[in-house]
Amino acid sequence: MKRLSRFLPVAGLSALLLVGVPALANAKSNTTTCTGVLASGAYKKVDVPAGADCFVQTPVTIQGGLFIGEGATFVLGDEEQPGDNGTISGGVHATNAASVQIHFMTINGGVDVRGGSGPFGGPFGITWNAIEDNQINGGAVVEGYNGFWFGFIRNHVNGSVSLNDNVLVDPDGNEYVTNVIHGSLRCGDNSPAPQIGDSQGSPNQVTGAKTGQCAGL
Repeated sequence: MKRLSRFLPVAGLSALLLVGVPALANAKSNTTTCTGVLASGAYKKVDVPAGADCFVQTPVTIQGGLFIGEGATFVLGDEEQPGDNGTISGGVHATNAASVQIHFMTINGGVDVRGGSGPFGGPFGITWNAIEDNQINGGAVVEGYNGFWFGFIRNHVNGSVSLNDNVLVDPDGNEYVTNVIHGSLRCGDNSPAPQIGDSQGSPNQVTGAKTGQCAGL
C-alpha cells in the first residue's frame, strides 16, 4: 500500500509543514523540542513530547538520540522521494507513539518502538508506522504497536530484529519484507500475520535465524 500518498496528498503534507510551529532548542540541556517543524540542520537530542506532531525538513543530523512521546507523530522523509536524509545517532526511542515514519536515514544506536495510541487520530486521521529504506546499526524492536498500518521494509540492519504483538486495523498491515538483516529476525503474535502485502517486496535476507511468524518470510 502507498502509505503517505494514499492517505495524505503531497500538497496536504506541504501545508502542514508550512503552518507548523518551529522546534524549540533548550541551550542548557542541548535538547530540541519539536512541536511542528524541525528545520534541516544539526541537533543534539530531539524530543517530540506527548501529543505533538513533528515534521522534519531534510537533511538532518541528530547526535544525541530521538525520543517520541505518547500519542506523538514523527514524520521524516517519504518512500517516494529517495535520497540521503541524514543521520540519527543515539537511537530512535518511542513509547506509545501515534506514528513513527522514518525513511532513508542512517540510524546508529538502533530502533526501539514500544506500544501505540490506537488506529485513529493524529494529523492524518489514522496512524501508521513506516520504517523504510534505512541503514540501522544496533538492531530494531517494534512491539505492541496498535495502529492502522505498519511497514518494516527495505532496511539494512546490523543487529537482530524483533517485531512482536503488533495489532493493526488494516488487513494489509504488518508488511515485513525486502530487509537485509545481519542478525536474527523474530516475529510473533502479530495481527494480521506478517506478509508481503502489496509492497511487491521480496523475502528478507537474514544471516541468523528467522523464527515465529517470519520463518517463511
